[in-house]
Amino acid sequence: MQKRKLERIEVYCDGLCEPNPKGIATYGYTIFQNGKEIKCGCDWLGEGDGMTNNVAEYTAVIEALSWLKKRDLDKKATKVIVKSDSQLLINQLKGNWRVLSERLLPLFKKAKCLSSLFNIEYRWIPREKNKKADMLSRVAYGCYLKEKEKNSPRAIR
Repeated sequence: MQKRKLERIEVYCDGLCEPNPKGIATYGYTIFQNGKEIKCGCDWLGEGDGMTNNVAEYTAVIEALSWLKKRDLDKKATKVIVKSDSQLLINQLKGNWRVLSERLLPLFKKAKCLSSLFNIEYRWIPREKNKKADMLSRVAYGCYLKEKEKNSPRAIR
């Protein structure tokens, strides 16, 4: 019997909050399957209380894994490698660091629940190797600012 080749999925995630904390929080992610990009996404979370770069980082992972969950993947024959330039995110998801923030705890639990569906590995990468996810989080930031400007009282004139 021939052994089946393990599929490889790489997920690059990033989040930002300007200013951090209590600023505008956005995220971006990109997903590659066997070296080919199959999905990218970005969005904003909001602005103000509760918004941090770490909330945005966790949301990027949750959104990417949620998208993968909906795909018809053989979970046992697929290796998912989540890559981020956030040491906090990676070390918490690997179990190296405890989650001390009450705001992050539900996001951590959701990410771990989704992670349990996959043969998953978490890897820290330097910011230079996370350019597209970073760019997508900045695109979402720009879209948020445009939407905010469009809906401002000055825009009604």
